[in-house]
Amino acid sequence: MKSTESLAPSTKQLTGLEYELALLSRHYLSALAHRGGQKLDRSAYLILVRLGEHDALSLKELSEAFRLDVSTLNRQVAAMRRTGLVERVPDPEGGVARKIRATEQGRRMVRADRDTGRENVGKVVADWSETEVAQLHAMIAKFNQSIESLEDNPWPRQD
Repeated sequence: MKSTESLAPSTKQLTGLEYELALLSRHYLSALAHRGGQKLDRSAYLILVRLGEHDALSLKELSEAFRLDVSTLNRQVAAMRRTGLVERVPDPEGGVARKIRATEQGRRMVRADRDTGRENVGKVVADWSETEVAQLHAMIAKFNQSIESLEDNPWPRQD
């Protein structure tokens, strides 16, 4: 039996999806400006999350992960070093380049911000069923993984 549902989304569906993603982005960025309890700026938060998946990464590895110029990441990391969030360490594999590693303070702050973020998301979905939350999580993960696949730049995930 053939499915009558087309695999390709319609223009109307894509238009609606694009609109909802624009709204999501607006809500997310607006919430960042007023996020109570979270202390890290967006770039520090994302870098620390990425470093949390590894012991240490070079500026080049971070640059490739974020698709940013090394100079941009160098400025962001320098600001994070000044505030004690990250430190430069020798390459554990003996390479010449120094690596960037989260300090205990950086790990503590990103954990606190993730806890606050989780609480804030929990408020939004408080009246949703576990099934609805699981479905949203699965679809957002699939969407992100599709982007990563197109860019050939997978992001590590916690199980």
